[in-house]
Amino acid sequence: MSSKSVPFRSGFACLIGRPNAGKSTLTNALVGDKVAITSSKPQTTRHAIRGVRNAEDSQLVLVDTPGLHRPRSLLGERLNDLVRETLLGVDVIGFCLPADQWPGPGDQYIANDLAELRQVRKGIKIVALATKSDAVDRDRMAQHLMAIDKLGDWDEIVPCSAVNGDQVDEVADVLVSYLPEGPALYPEGMLTDESMTVMIAELVREAALEGVRDELPHSLAVVVDEIVPREDRPEGKPMDDIRVHVFVERPSQKAIIIGRGGSRLRDVGTQARKGIEKLVGHRVYLDLHVKVAKDWQRDPKQLQKLGF
Repeated sequence: MSSKSVPFRSGFACLIGRPNAGKSTLTNALVGDKVAITSSKPQTTRHAIRGVRNAEDSQLVLVDTPGLHRPRSLLGERLNDLVRETLLGVDVIGFCLPADQWPGPGDQYIANDLAELRQVRKGIKIVALATKSDAVDRDRMAQHLMAIDKLGDWDEIVPCSAVNGDQVDEVADVLVSYLPEGPALYPEGMLTDESMTVMIAELVREAALEGVRDELPHSLAVVVDEIVPREDRPEGKPMDDIRVHVFVERPSQKAIIIGRGGSRLRDVGTQARKGIEKLVGHRVYLDLHVKVAKDWQRDPKQLQKLGF
């Protein structure tokens, strides 16, 4: 279909859901590149990351938010506030409900929030997305879709799998159909508006989260101190020295991150460096340091210092 006969649509879509519902993985699948870190650990996303899906007749700007949850700390409250603030500025919402788990109290909590949002923002479109469809059989998916239908009032329900790409294009088409007509909002080819510093910090945090115990993800914060181009590099071979601090809340957590004889921190550095070099397009030297910032999730001053 030629672009002349179809009006160009552009706008913002927000993917929400409880922690570990597949929001970041779906964001990356829709954009076609890695713009959001993913982890099997809940509460991985800390920022409202924007990814851009460009098509001939549309530009879909995806806002991947932290998981909505009942907050247990000041950090949790601020992350929830970030999600609610984001919802007020988007054109369509995708509510992710993973097919390998029955809708529970956490999903009902979000569905209630969305019902209240409809009262504030008349006409807001909400699409329920049954994510992780690859993880269940057809009968289980049919039951899941019926359970989603009972949970709230949705404009559409779409099953999908970001892992194998099943129905990802259909998700994009549905979200785009609810965007207003208008010109592109970002330059063509731009995939995200996140700063390089934030994306480097996120890649380090993603590497640090792999294989750690459940209590650690909430306690982990990463700050990039400096990125300095190396002066004595060979001609035509750029290289950056990147100094990064990983903050935890207790000395026992510091020991977990560092590992015996520093082995775990070396693994974190190796994995993070690969992602960073792909991101920046050249070699980097990554200098990682682990520090204890006692109970930073509950301390307003520390939260501000760490960028929350």
